[in-house]
Order: sequence, then C-alpha cells, then structure tokens
Amino acid sequence: MPIIDQATQPLEEWRPGVRTVMLVSAETGAGQLCVFEQFCDPGLGAPTHLHAVEEVLSVVAGRADVWIGAETHALTAGQCIVVPAGRLHGFRNSGEDELHVRATLAAPIFEASYEDRNEITRR
Repeated sequence: MPIIDQATQPLEEWRPGVRTVMLVSAETGAGQLCVFEQFCDPGLGAPTHLHAVEEVLSVVAGRADVWIGAETHALTAGQCIVVPAGRLHGFRNSGEDELHVRATLAAPIFEASYEDRNEITRR
C-alpha cells in the first residue's frame, strides 16, 4: 500500500459553497474505504441522498444538522454519527463559521443516489 500525502490531494468544489478533498479511495489504492473531507459555507452541506454502504460522518469543526430519515441530530466538533446503508440522509452547516466534516464510506468509490437527479452520483 502506498503512502498517501493528503496535503497534495486536490480540493474540488462539488457544489457551490461545498469544497471536497478525497483523501482515500480506489484512486489512492484503497479496496474497501473512501475517506473524504468537506468544507461547507453556512447553510450549505449535502442534500438528501443514500449510499449502498454504511457511512460515518464526523464533525471536525463547526456545527451540523444531520438528518437520517425523519430524525435530525445536531452535531458539533468531535462528534460523529453512523448512517446505516440504504438510509436517506444529508447534512447542512447550522453555524456561522465554515463546517469541516470527514466522511468515511465502506466502499472505495463515492456513489450516492440523490433526490435531485442533477447531482453527480459517482466520484
């Protein structure tokens, strides 16, 4: 397994106000994990979607409202939540500063099904 220099991974704008850096994925040699970080402006985040695999959402800095189905949870820095496979979920920055989240998916490629069909479903 190669050493991954995370500081050299490119920062992409996945949608306006949401910047993403893919840290570990099939492209970096992972076989079963995808780890990425997102930086979201206030009020922005990830729209409702689902994955075929479990996901762990961790708040590194800021505050997030995370919804899984009909339940909403307020998370702050140092907290995480496990999203079961196949469950509709999403999050948004509920604070006034930038939200920094780390997501870990139990698959080496990011794949999601969105309610908004215009969203890119695979990265």
